[in-house]
Amino acid sequence: MDYKVKDISLADFGRKEIELAEKEMPGLMAIREKYKNSKPLKNARITGSLHMTLQTAVLIETLVSLGASVRWASCNIFSTVDNAAAAVAKNGVPVFAWKGETLEEYWWCTKMALEFSEKTGPDLLVDDGGDATLFIHEAVKLEKQYEKDGKLPEPSKENEQLAIMQKLIIDDFIKYPGKWQNIAKNIKGVSEETTTGVHRLYQREKDGSLLFAAINVNDSVTKSKFDNLYGCRESLADGIKRATGVMIAGKNVVVCGYGDVGKGCAQSMRGFGARVTVTEIDPICALQASMEGFQVLTLEDTLEFGDIYITATGNCDIITLEHMLKMKDSAIVCNIGHFDDEIQVDRLLKYPGIQRINIKPQVDKFLFSDGHSILLLAEGRLVNLGCAQGHPSFVMSNSFTNQVLAQIELFTKPHEVKVYRLPKKLDEEVARLHLEKLGVKLTRLTEKQANYLGLDIDGPYKPDYYRY
Repeated sequence: MDYKVKDISLADFGRKEIELAEKEMPGLMAIREKYKNSKPLKNARITGSLHMTLQTAVLIETLVSLGASVRWASCNIFSTVDNAAAAVAKNGVPVFAWKGETLEEYWWCTKMALEFSEKTGPDLLVDDGGDATLFIHEAVKLEKQYEKDGKLPEPSKENEQLAIMQKLIIDDFIKYPGKWQNIAKNIKGVSEETTTGVHRLYQREKDGSLLFAAINVNDSVTKSKFDNLYGCRESLADGIKRATGVMIAGKNVVVCGYGDVGKGCAQSMRGFGARVTVTEIDPICALQASMEGFQVLTLEDTLEFGDIYITATGNCDIITLEHMLKMKDSAIVCNIGHFDDEIQVDRLLKYPGIQRINIKPQVDKFLFSDGHSILLLAEGRLVNLGCAQGHPSFVMSNSFTNQVLAQIELFTKPHEVKVYRLPKKLDEEVARLHLEKLGVKLTRLTEKQANYLGLDIDGPYKPDYYRY
């Protein structure tokens, strides 16, 4: 069988947990039922680069039930739930993911998920953070450079991750010339799950380098206002508590960023009784935080009193080495943004005299020469997935139902090479699929009321510019 997971013997345990998750994912189960006969993804080859969790297992098996052939890798070295990966692999889906991958292993897994044969790639991508999309674009760029110069490109000397990926790509050049350009030509599109990956897509669209159509799933209301907000509101505390067992009540917690993710984090910590301070660059978000009763300061203002630091910005260098040098003794530092560059972990590791003391997997104490220390969780990567199992199933059903609808849209209709969003009607349908599980009863407009508002009785009920 074509897979690589931590331990295939975990499959039966994983299957039991997947069955529990299915009960909490009404959107995906409704999609399976709706399309069980028509199979709109029949013969589609789909590569997934998305956290290999129990909830993702339900997504994968939904795609398969709709007719797709699927290969999967995780989009984070720590986020795989090993029993979920084993269960999906045992069911016949090629999965390349395990918790605690090295960077070399991570990019190898991504490449394996992209290769349906030595020369054949996917029709569609399900991406989270944009690494599968990045791999394809980088491979095409290097191939063209090789064809132009006639010599093998040199891997990056500045970026370790990029160099690892480039070496994997360059190894193919002599054996399979033009392989990745041919693969890219056959890709109908990508559906992108998260804020960071969407940002990358819009950058590519702007500079004209985007190779195929993309659907921005992240900015569907039923994703960003639920997964990002309510998901983080529950999974952040789960990650911190599993990692440290710390009492949050009474602590000074600093949340960096007050977007949808930051809002969920701040609510979570306040709910546990913490005193929450927010840092922000955006005056609108800063005003929102202040109106919710949170103190809004600069990070430098918090270094004498902060007990727990959480980055949620999607930006780089939010917590610098200089910040960590001035933090309280035993301050907890973690990140819930997609990538690991929000905290300057590389500089911390290279700091003269620093001692790294591993407490347990994904929990490290860093002792400075002056005697004070900080506790870093998940090496600065996603704390809710590195130290716990991510968001609850119900909220992920919202996100993943959008993903399936986006995949159907890309596979069954032609699209120009640009970034799209799912229509409001589908967004409302995703929400509708989750109401019965919660015992919600919708009020229905009368014909007079609908005419008064200028709406269709069955929606959509809000214009695209409405912010919710």
